[in-house]
Amino acid sequence: MRPAGEIRQALLQACAALARPGQGPTLRELAAHARVGLDAAEQTVKNMRRAGVLHVPRTRRVPYRNRPVAEYAPVAATRQGPSCGAAVLSHALQGWG
Repeated sequence: MRPAGEIRQALLQACAALARPGQGPTLRELAAHARVGLDAAEQTVKNMRRAGVLHVPRTRRVPYRNRPVAEYAPVAATRQGPSCGAAVLSHALQGWG
């Protein structure tokens, strides 16, 4: 698998930095914090959601839009236990022996 690109890494770091217990960052907040263009951020966040790296836990109303916008959160922060395939296999083998 290819390593994560610079935009993806920047957006993931921005998401982790801006996340609060009751509120996650919006797409515009992610793009501004990561200092990437809005179009590039939109496409990359779409790909990150499809890959299971980010998810939308809730929406919120913002003054610049009539409809609620999505808040994003890293999936790894919400999962319990090992999430990587190698970690799952290692955990299973440790429990087996």
